[in-house]
Amino acid sequence: MAFLIVKYIHILSAIVAVGLNISYAIWILRAQREPAHTGFALKGIKFLDDRIANPAYGVLLLTGLLMVVLLPIPITTLWIVIALFLYAVLLVVAITQYTPTLRNQIKLAEAGDTTSAEFSRLARRGQLMGQTLGLIVLVILAMMVFKPHL
Repeated sequence: MAFLIVKYIHILSAIVAVGLNISYAIWILRAQREPAHTGFALKGIKFLDDRIANPAYGVLLLTGLLMVVLLPIPITTLWIVIALFLYAVLLVVAITQYTPTLRNQIKLAEAGDTTSAEFSRLARRGQLMGQTLGLIVLVILAMMVFKPHL
């Protein structure tokens, strides 16, 4: 029963984290249609990312490791090793690239600068980082669902 509860929390956390991440593209598209709301949209994304999605990713890691202990599955199982490696890459890219880019976009938007070359550069970088992170998440998800024996 303990395993099922942990698995439930794990899946719920995945739904919350990935679902919110997908919504960021919608927030950005809406802001592009109404540039006056760009700052609000970017701050909304930052709030959701910092306060809900990222903590959900933390819960995913903890519950995933707990499931490894409860089953038990060797942590050296290839699909787990790949997923943990990708999780570490995800964390590094998010902390060193995505978050600072978003923070700089917000600063420019708050200053009323959403049409400059610098803002456009940051927007492209943010989009590329978001797509990169999304791809990493999809590969991790594939590892969890298909559990390949490569």
